[in-house]
Amino acid sequence: MATQTLLTLDARHPFAAKSLIDAQDMHRTVMSGFPGWVDDGSLDPRAQMGVLSTWTVDLRQARLNLVVQSSVPADWSGLPRAAVAEPPHTLTLDRTFRPGDRVDFRTVVNPVRTLQPPPGSPPKTRGTRVPHTRPEHVKRWFARRLQPLGHPPTAPDGVVRIGADTDLERLAVRMLPQGSSPAPHKGLRIARAELKGTLTVTDPTAFVTALTRGIGHARAYSCGLLLVR
Repeated sequence: MATQTLLTLDARHPFAAKSLIDAQDMHRTVMSGFPGWVDDGSLDPRAQMGVLSTWTVDLRQARLNLVVQSSVPADWSGLPRAAVAEPPHTLTLDRTFRPGDRVDFRTVVNPVRTLQPPPGSPPKTRGTRVPHTRPEHVKRWFARRLQPLGHPPTAPDGVVRIGADTDLERLAVRMLPQGSSPAPHKGLRIARAELKGTLTVTDPTAFVTALTRGIGHARAYSCGLLLVR
C-alpha cells in the first residue's frame, strides 16, 4: 500500500527557498519526513521506503507544492512551522487497474541516454550519461518505455516498460529548468522534463510497478514519479 502527501510550503521562507535552488537540499527535505524507519548508513533508504517525489512552484502565490509518495507513513512535524502554508494532506492510493483502463498522467523525468565507453577503455568503465534537451528527443525517450498490448514488460534492449501505452501525438512535453546543487555537489546537474497525457493500461502488474518504483534516473531528486488520476 502506498500513500501520497501534498505539502504546501511558503516559497518565500528560507527553508523552502533553499530547497528550490539546491537539488540536494530538496532531497533532504523529502527524506526528513521518514526518521527512524531504516538504520543510519543503510543502503539506499529512499528505495527501501518507496519514497518518490515531485514538485511545482506557483510564483504568483509564492507556494512550493511538493508531492511525496511512500510505502511507509511520513511524519512532517519536523518541518519549520512558519514554512508550512497549509496542513499536509495525505491520501491512500488505489492501485487496482485492468487492461484497457485509461488514466490521465503527469510526470517529471530525467531523460538521459548512456554513451558507451570508447574502444580500449579499462574494464568496468562506466558509460557517460548525456541529457536529452529537445522535446522530440524526450518523447522518443518516453516512447521506449511504453508497453503496447501483448509486449513483455522488459524490452529486448533491457529497458523496463511501464505497463501502459499512449498516443504520442497527444503527449505534451515541456523542458524544465535544470536541477543542480552548489558545493560540495558542484558536479550535480539534473536534466528535467515534464510529460502530460493519457495512458491506456496494457499490463496492470507492470503498471503498478512503475507507479511504485518510478521511471528513469534521478529518482532521489524528484524525478520519475508518475501521478495518475
